[in-house]
Amino acid sequence: MDKTCIACGMPMTKVEHYPAGNTSKNYCVHCAKPDGSMRTYDEALEGMTRFMIRSQGMEEAPARAAVKEMMARLPAWQGVTGK
Repeated sequence: MDKTCIACGMPMTKVEHYPAGNTSKNYCVHCAKPDGSMRTYDEALEGMTRFMIRSQGMEEAPARAAVKEMMARLPAWQGVTGK
């Protein structure tokens, strides 16, 4: 059951870390839409940028740049670019 989210890198060690508790998914509850499908690149970028601003106290531009750099290394976003 232990996996790492392909979209944000979060360790998924509990059933509640998976969308709707579905442990067959390779992405976490934070990277899922309400219907259980994975968010788009742009949706994930926005969400993770807001998280960095809130949790790290960063300004928006440096937070967005850091998130883009991190996302480029994750399996879900290989070769993907957004807005």
